[in-house]
Amino acid sequence: MTTPRIPQLALQLYTLRGLRLPFPDLVSRAAEAGYSGVETVGSHGADADAAREALAAHGVRVCSSHVGLADLETDPDAVCGFNLAVGNDVVVVPWLPPERRGHDPASWQALGRRLGDLARRCRDRGVRLLYHHHDFELTEVGGRTGLAWLAEAAGEGLGLEPDLGWAQRAGTDPAALLAGYPGRCPRVHLKDLARPGEGGGEDGWAAVGDGVMPWAALLTACRQAGAEWFVVEHDAPRDPLAAAQRSARYLETLL
Repeated sequence: MTTPRIPQLALQLYTLRGLRLPFPDLVSRAAEAGYSGVETVGSHGADADAAREALAAHGVRVCSSHVGLADLETDPDAVCGFNLAVGNDVVVVPWLPPERRGHDPASWQALGRRLGDLARRCRDRGVRLLYHHHDFELTEVGGRTGLAWLAEAAGEGLGLEPDLGWAQRAGTDPAALLAGYPGRCPRVHLKDLARPGEGGGEDGWAAVGDGVMPWAALLTACRQAGAEWFVVEHDAPRDPLAAAQRSARYLETLL
């Protein structure tokens, strides 16, 4: 029996990477677990026609896509064109290798300006660009976090995709982080931290609702920050499908 779909709830398909399934099967699993959307990681090896067909077959849409910075800068036409062809107009820079990260205010600001310029190039092609953080951007340098320097230098044209689990792990209050960027967070990652003594074998993560995060209050803060889609992610699930379904069932009680 298929779980009822929750509007504006998407599954980041990185959660299911261990299944090693083709894109149509990943979409099918996400739909069965209760998600009305997916957040992709690149193209998952599918061309635009095949991807669009799989999405339509299961009544699922791509709410956003994680795309490497190098791919975006090298060929924004290809990245934006593919995403628009599958019905998605939001792309996200998901991670930076150590050599590309800032290490002081000036380098974080330089990275912000670079992303702000890329956001303008994407906007000219009909696509919004967001930046997704981990924990390293929340380290304080020069009296502010790296993310604060980056976001200010980039300007309002660059949106953000806060990851509430990484914020909590970095020692940052997720609600305060969201409050700092009102209207600038159209996508938010919902990720939970395991309770003390739990989460063994899952790198300390948990299905949403099984961990320590105060989700009722955080979802309100997400909406106030402009969230249009809530994106569930588990970085290291022992059972990816069970974690995805448990998260959806819990969030169904709150959304």
